[in-house]
Amino acid sequence: DILEGQRTDPRGVLEVIESPGSRLLVAERDGELIACCQLEHRDDAAYFGMFAVQPGAQGSGLGKQVLAAAERIAGETWDVREMHMTVITVREELIAWYERRGYRRTGKLHPFPYGDERFGIPQRADLEFELLIKPLG
Repeated sequence: DILEGQRTDPRGVLEVIESPGSRLLVAERDGELIACCQLEHRDDAAYFGMFAVQPGAQGSGLGKQVLAAAERIAGETWDVREMHMTVITVREELIAWYERRGYRRTGKLHPFPYGDERFGIPQRADLEFELLIKPLG
């Protein structure tokens, strides 16, 4: 009810895979992709994005495991002090989920890129991103 359309494409995923400061983490079960996320090294922080868990696997604790693995890998790989992410502000339940895992809202808002279908086709006119941060280590 917030976004429709394609959120990424094979070219965008390939750019993540080939970028030296980026990692694409995947979780598989019985040979099937069930979750993924992107990590990007940004100075003394890592950025967490492209997070998805197959709907049938949601609520199983898999998302918590992927997030924890991403935090550990970012810390070990890049010796970063913080994990950053941006979340659409109207996703209150998702933001609360991240807050329960140690992320804090910063109040730093960024406009939603209306007209750029790489981010989906918005179904509302009030979308914006907020930066969430978690100290690592």
